[in-house]
Amino acid sequence: MDHTQLRAQFPALEQTLDGYPLSYLDTAATSQKPKQVIEAMNKYYLQDNANVHRAAHQLSSRATTHYEAVRDQLKCFINASRREEIIFTHGTTESINMVAHGLSHKIKTGDIILVDSAAHHANIVPWQELAKRTGAIVKPVPLTNDCRLDELAFDQQLKERPAIVALSHVSNALGTRNPVERIVAKAKAAGAITLVDGAQAIAHLEVDVQQLDCDFYVFSGHKMYGPTGIGVLYGRFDQLDTLSPMVTGGEMIKTVSFESTEFNILPNRLEAGTPPIAEVIGLGEAINFISSLPTTEIQQREEELLSNLQQQLKDLGDITLYGAHEDNIGAVAFNLADEHHQDVGILLDQQGVAVRCGHHCAMPLMQSLGVKGCCRASIGIYSNQEDIERFIEALKSVKEMLL
Repeated sequence: MDHTQLRAQFPALEQTLDGYPLSYLDTAATSQKPKQVIEAMNKYYLQDNANVHRAAHQLSSRATTHYEAVRDQLKCFINASRREEIIFTHGTTESINMVAHGLSHKIKTGDIILVDSAAHHANIVPWQELAKRTGAIVKPVPLTNDCRLDELAFDQQLKERPAIVALSHVSNALGTRNPVERIVAKAKAAGAITLVDGAQAIAHLEVDVQQLDCDFYVFSGHKMYGPTGIGVLYGRFDQLDTLSPMVTGGEMIKTVSFESTEFNILPNRLEAGTPPIAEVIGLGEAINFISSLPTTEIQQREEELLSNLQQQLKDLGDITLYGAHEDNIGAVAFNLADEHHQDVGILLDQQGVAVRCGHHCAMPLMQSLGVKGCCRASIGIYSNQEDIERFIEALKSVKEMLL
C-alpha cells in the first residue's frame, strides 16, 4: 500500500496552519473524510436529491435504492444476521438514547444497570435518565490502577443480577481496549441485556457482532471517515423488536387514524421522519473506502505509530501518561507536568498540531484519575511518522516555554 497516495485522498490534510503543515492528531474526536465520501454526497445533492421510500419518480427511486444498499453494506461490514438489525440514527449518542428509552418497559425499581467507569457521557447519561424514569440504579464498573476494567469487581457485581451492562469497546479518552467478548459472555450468563459503544473501535478493528454476541452495538459515521450526523444502532432482532420507539411520526407507521396508530415493522419502526439521506450515502462510501484497504497492514501500521508515540512521550520527560498499554487503540492521553491541558493544546495548535484537550466527555474517568482533564493525541489511517515527529518537536518547544 502506498501510504502517500492514501493520505492524498484526504483534502483537509493538505493545508497549513500559521505557516506550519497540519499534523491532525484528533481523529478520535472526528476523522477526516476522503474525497470519495465528499463526492458521493455531492452527487446525491446534484443528481438524486429526493426523499426516500415515498415517491414514484426516478429521483426518489435512485435515492431509495442507494440508501437501502448501505443498510446491506452495514449488515456485511459488522456481520449482522439480518439487514433489519441495522437502524440508522444521527450518531452514537442517539443510538444509546434509543435503546435506553426503548427498554423502559423492561426495567423496574431496584434493577441494576452496570456502566463502564471509563464510559463516554453518551453511555452514562441515558442510563441515568432511564433510572430516573424507572427507579433503577446505575452503578459503575470500577477500573484497576492501570485504567483497565476491573473484572474481579465486575464478577462480584454480576452476583446482583444486573438488568443491563453497558460498556465501551475502546475508551474514547484513553484508547484502552476492553475484553468485550469475555465481558459480554459473563453479563449474558447473568441474565443482563448488553450494549457496546463501538464509536472508537469501528474504524480500527474488524467488528463481528455475532462473534461479540452483544444485544446492541452502536457507532457513528464521522469516526470512521464518513460524514457527521449519521450513526448506526445494531440490535439482535429479538431485542431490537421489543424497543419502544423514541420518536414517532411519519415513515415509521403502518396505519394511522384518529382512533389509533399501528407501527411499521423493523427497521422502519425505529426510523421516524426524513432520514439523513446524504449522510447515509456518505457512510456507504466510507465503508467502500475502508473495505478497499489492506486491513492487516493498516492495523499493524497504526499499532507501530501508537507504540512509537507512547515511547517518544515517555522519553520526553515530565509527561504523565494515562492508561497507556501496548494493546491500546488509536489514542494516547497525557499531561505535561502540572501545566493546564488547555494551555498545552493552544500552544501546540500554534505550531500546526491538532490534539484534543479537556475531559473528553468522560468526567467520571477524569475524577478517578485525579485530574480535571488531559491532552489526547489520536491517529487514523492517514497518520504518518512525520505527524508524530512534528508533534513531539512542538511539544518539546512547549515544554521549554512552560517549564
